[in-house]
Amino acid sequence: MAGLVRFWREGPLTLVAARNFGTAARDVLTLRHASSGARRWFHHLTFYGFLLCFASTSVAAFYHYALGRRAPYALLSLPVVLGILGGIGLLIGPVGLFRLRRRYATELSFLVLLFATSLTGLLLLALRQSRGMRPLLVIHLGIVLALFVSLPYGKFVHGIYRSAALLRNAMEEHGGRESQRAGQR
Repeated sequence: MAGLVRFWREGPLTLVAARNFGTAARDVLTLRHASSGARRWFHHLTFYGFLLCFASTSVAAFYHYALGRRAPYALLSLPVVLGILGGIGLLIGPVGLFRLRRRYATELSFLVLLFATSLTGLLLLALRQSRGMRPLLVIHLGIVLALFVSLPYGKFVHGIYRSAALLRNAMEEHGGRESQRAGQR
């Protein structure tokens, strides 16, 4: 987080207009400035897979704590469907990114943890009525813990910095256009 604060101090801090957030969000969600082709698709599968799994966990927590509904949930319930879709994205996306680029250890460990989290989560769903569910749950939760403990030190931080850079870019583009309009008057 300190690096993000330093990043913002390098440029002028101004009141950010809503359109700048909208522009930056569109650029982040569509990977507008990222490379095209397979790399973009694997990034999308990884990013949206992560978001869907996070949504699944959040909905399951709401079901459990707010509604008093305990897991396991039905196969067509919202947390299960979100988890399956996110899990598939987190199996395909990291494998594809790994195949495209195997050079950096921080990226490799992040991709392996994402893949392992997804794999064990989907296995939990498949084996939820078996005796192997409890030990697999312990393994899955350990992998999830390792993923979240490693997030600030690995490739995940890239997304935060990239989003901040795209927000600054949107601010500069809109500021540049407003300056040009003011100069034309």
